[in-house]
Amino acid sequence: MTTDATATTALRSPAELNRVVLRHLMPLLVAAYVISFLDRTNIGIAKERLEIDLGISATAYGIGAGLFFITYALVEIPSNLVLHRVGARFWITRIMVTWGLISAGMAFVQGEWSFYAMRLLLGAAEAGLFPGVMYFLTQWFTRADRARANGIFLLGVCTASVVGPPVGGLLLGLDGLGGLHGWQWMFLVEGLPACVFALAVWKLLPDRPEKATFLTRAEALGLQARIAAEEEAGAAVSGTHRMGQVWRNPQILLVVGVYLAEQIAVYAMSYFLPSIIGTYGTLSPVQIGLLTAIPWLFAGLGAYLVPLRATNGTTSRRLVNITAAGIAVGFALGALSGPVVGLLGFCLGAFSCFAMQAILFTFPASRLSGAALAGGLAFVNTIGLFGGFIGPYVMGAMEDLTGDKLSGLWFVVAVAAVGTVLSLFLRRGDDATAR
Repeated sequence: MTTDATATTALRSPAELNRVVLRHLMPLLVAAYVISFLDRTNIGIAKERLEIDLGISATAYGIGAGLFFITYALVEIPSNLVLHRVGARFWITRIMVTWGLISAGMAFVQGEWSFYAMRLLLGAAEAGLFPGVMYFLTQWFTRADRARANGIFLLGVCTASVVGPPVGGLLLGLDGLGGLHGWQWMFLVEGLPACVFALAVWKLLPDRPEKATFLTRAEALGLQARIAAEEEAGAAVSGTHRMGQVWRNPQILLVVGVYLAEQIAVYAMSYFLPSIIGTYGTLSPVQIGLLTAIPWLFAGLGAYLVPLRATNGTTSRRLVNITAAGIAVGFALGALSGPVVGLLGFCLGAFSCFAMQAILFTFPASRLSGAALAGGLAFVNTIGLFGGFIGPYVMGAMEDLTGDKLSGLWFVVAVAAVGTVLSLFLRRGDDATAR
């Protein structure tokens, strides 16, 4: 890592300091999340081949896709509390090694039950990465800059979802090479890089500002002091100081409800969009992969552009309201319309999902501090990620029931509408209308 801090003895301005921290931390974190999301969602590309080669039904596929989130959710809070104690550098490295090995092991599933078992193990292995990074970023960015940092981190999902389908389509084309199916090659090739990249995380990721070589000691201590003052003020306003109080805080519960609705939409799209696009005509796996990537390009734009405006509580709340409605409208267009308008609808839905998610995680961070903040962010993600089970399960069950790959989208639209209503009552700690 470069030593920018030694280049000058003068303290840099907060804006310049923020740019330095972004430049040194975010490429590493985004790359880790790219690999994570490839390993989490590559079964979306393999869906049709798993059904043919292993006899897995759409319902069983939906269950397996969603089981990941059961163990992920159960392990999230303890994982984040461990990260709070031992530091992000060690814990994220551990997470990456274990999930990489298990993801590669997906190549050897034999049927429904081994598919279920490996998805459960993968969820437990990866648990804590997203809320761990969300907590880690609260130690480096003040409230005004945090939504931007969250949005940049979410570019990892968008990048993986743009790159993953075309690459997965190409890897499926290796069918028969070395006596392996194409989907087996995909799991092997996309799983093992996590173990290698874990070494970069171990070497380059500082646990906190005072351990960063790119900051002077005065800069590091000043940044930590500003962040600590914000956390203490937010916790004082909300009266939430301990983990046991987190799940009784009405505003935290509202965040959970809105996030659950958003996650149902995200994972319904992640796991079923390739097969929905397959209904648009006679398309090759690579063509399906390229078309699947388009909504994720819009997701990246949403994650990067919209959070730039979320510099205070009032603006953040309004942006969450607008993007929550955008999810419902986008998925309704996807369910109602043909290939062109339907794909545009998924683009709107993806844009709105990731614009909102980056901002939404600033709400609990404005009301919690210390271990309660680490555990509270994990709590929000834990309950929200049950949407990762609900969305794929309902999509698969509705497809089996009706024979229509689009039928489950109406469930997503209804849930997104509920999330939009809940978002109207959100208030951040620095919202001008907060009580």
